[in-house]
Amino acid sequence: MSEPSPTSPAGAPGPSDEWPGLPLFPLGTVLFPGGLLPLRIFEVRYLDMIRRCQREGRPFGVVTLTQGHEVRQAGTGPEAFHPVGTLATVAEISSPQPGLLMIQAHGGSRFQLQSSQQLKHGLWVGQTQPLADDPAVPVPEDLQGHAKSLAHLLETLSAHAADARSRMPVRSPWHLDDCAWVANRWSELLPLPLETKQQLMALDNPVLRLELVGDLLSPAPSGLR
Repeated sequence: MSEPSPTSPAGAPGPSDEWPGLPLFPLGTVLFPGGLLPLRIFEVRYLDMIRRCQREGRPFGVVTLTQGHEVRQAGTGPEAFHPVGTLATVAEISSPQPGLLMIQAHGGSRFQLQSSQQLKHGLWVGQTQPLADDPAVPVPEDLQGHAKSLAHLLETLSAHAADARSRMPVRSPWHLDDCAWVANRWSELLPLPLETKQQLMALDNPVLRLELVGDLLSPAPSGLR
């Protein structure tokens, strides 16, 4: 995990200054490559960050909290987070009232945090190393059932979303023949512990990721556990 340092440099960048690293958004969720992330933003440190990222067309990094809260609370310790995160880009943004932003972000490539620091105004930034994207691997024959089950679930969700005029939790196009895409979408949709989702996201083998998801979808009979 990335532990905050009490002696971190404390300068807050001005409007024309460069951030000393990738701006980070520690959250109580895991963003997968290709995923959707709706956010309701009202903290000043993130309002400024998101507006700047959207204006300059640059990503921010989503990292999963291991300590602390998404919203700063008086009397609580500083945030700490996992060192593997996912780049996010702002796809949609609106401001229904002053001091509030509603955004939809898209998950991109993963990264490894080398170091992190918290700036004076509370924003975290990090020095990062890009991680390789998942290779394009077809879904193996013995795992095709998981792709078919996902297709059925997405069709059901799509019908419900149309009836309720709500958003789908998965963006199109659907890549049901791609092992990583199927594994990532199942990992998002299943009600798994955050730690499990984080471990799945950080895996560099999409076939193994889908196999593990398959184990969660089809637990062994009690006599075989």
